[in-house]
Amino acid sequence: MAFPLVNSIISWFLKKRKHQIELFLKYPIDVQQELLLRLLKDAKNTEFGLSSAFSTIEDYTSFTHKVPIQQYESIEPLIERCRKGEQNLFWPTDIKWFAKSSGTTNAKSKFIPVSDQAIEYCHMKAGKDMLCLYINNNEETQLFTGKGLRLGGSSAVYEDNNSYFGDLSAIIIENMPFWADFSSAPSQETALMSEWETKMEAIIDETIDEDITSLVGVPSWMLVLLHRVLEKTGKETILDVWPNLEVYFHGGVNFSPYKEQYEKLIPKKEFKYYETYNASEGFFAIQDQNNADDLLLMLDYGIFYEFIPMATYKGENSTAIPISEVKKNTNYAIVITTNSGLWRYLIGDTVKFTSLDPYRIKITGRTKHFINVFGEELIIENAEDALKKACEKTNASITDYTVGPIFMGESQKGGHEWIIEFKKAPKNLEYFTELLDNALKAINSDYEAKRYRNMTLAMPTIHQAKQGLFYTWLKEKGKLGGQHKVPRLSNTRDFVEELLRL
Repeated sequence: MAFPLVNSIISWFLKKRKHQIELFLKYPIDVQQELLLRLLKDAKNTEFGLSSAFSTIEDYTSFTHKVPIQQYESIEPLIERCRKGEQNLFWPTDIKWFAKSSGTTNAKSKFIPVSDQAIEYCHMKAGKDMLCLYINNNEETQLFTGKGLRLGGSSAVYEDNNSYFGDLSAIIIENMPFWADFSSAPSQETALMSEWETKMEAIIDETIDEDITSLVGVPSWMLVLLHRVLEKTGKETILDVWPNLEVYFHGGVNFSPYKEQYEKLIPKKEFKYYETYNASEGFFAIQDQNNADDLLLMLDYGIFYEFIPMATYKGENSTAIPISEVKKNTNYAIVITTNSGLWRYLIGDTVKFTSLDPYRIKITGRTKHFINVFGEELIIENAEDALKKACEKTNASITDYTVGPIFMGESQKGGHEWIIEFKKAPKNLEYFTELLDNALKAINSDYEAKRYRNMTLAMPTIHQAKQGLFYTWLKEKGKLGGQHKVPRLSNTRDFVEELLRL
């Protein structure tokens, strides 16, 4: 355990970074343009740099003409060659780490290259910035008098062709400086255990007697851990186990459906929740204000950003715009160019800007995770806002959910089929359905138009899932823990049918 003096020293050291953050807050466009030209210069002699004539690119416009927007399938052949040992293909320094993506939508795994530069100047830097922003906003913090409990991925790191792959969280833990182990729990050995349920028990055994001051992890899985901690200790709240707990750094899924459950587990008015936005491809944004629901886009992590308005989205054939041209409250797909050699890469996430000075965003969903079978254009943000409203009015709370379409038949109207696992079920499911439907109409005018007099879309169908259904489903797929998520919205019935069979 660290002492108050150590807490003061570490806090002072981390707060110093605020001056660099202020630089990109003041000159965001300049910082991004300089970054793009530096990335192009660094990679001009790689195979991709030579074939795309990087040395002739002088500005953003010529960059967009020479380099196409790409999805994973387009760059997979180069990545596979790199995994087999070839180097200098798309990035000049040797790449030996690959983050195995954990999406539930594709059976086929993606292997995202992670360079040493990305580990140090993106992921590690972001970890420090997350603490820096929190400390600057909370001068009285005693964060470093105790330890941070980290709940990472369920996969260990595996070697293949002299390269290594695993969950991004496992790669980060593997590359952490030795001193990080002193301020974190559980130990590196436990954190990298691959069998999720065994690891969960080991983490609890290692941490229940520690002075835990912060939590880091995905909300859905952290919730499972915290409930098991209470079962094992027989305590009523998490504060009875860890009285000095002061902040939860979370990301990976929308926090709204879980917040009420956390507030019951951690009944402390001044307890803080800080959201982060990171993925296998990079660390993108961090909450920079107490009690905010938007995130500061971090512009100096070696990632150049472009955005595609979802109204004109056509995958790789889309036209992107730089950050200088974005507007508030417009749904955009993100395109990134990174210091791991991803060039104009579509990551599949959608965001909207809540502020342009500084650039703050909210995650709105996925380019593939929406329902638009009937022209209703329902996105994750709509679904979760509506669920929140229905839960508030019925005193219900949700563990997990997924939605798929009901396709039109000869005697059947189209509709949406929801499978919801409630933590606390509403007394009247029919009333809950009505509230959800009305909330969706109020939020989304396309949905409202399709629901008019039940002409295109019928009232949603909701199934109340048995307890543990989604956990069982993910377990059957070998996707427990870490960054694995339940797909929320789909244009097919695949997930709904699988879950109904279970």
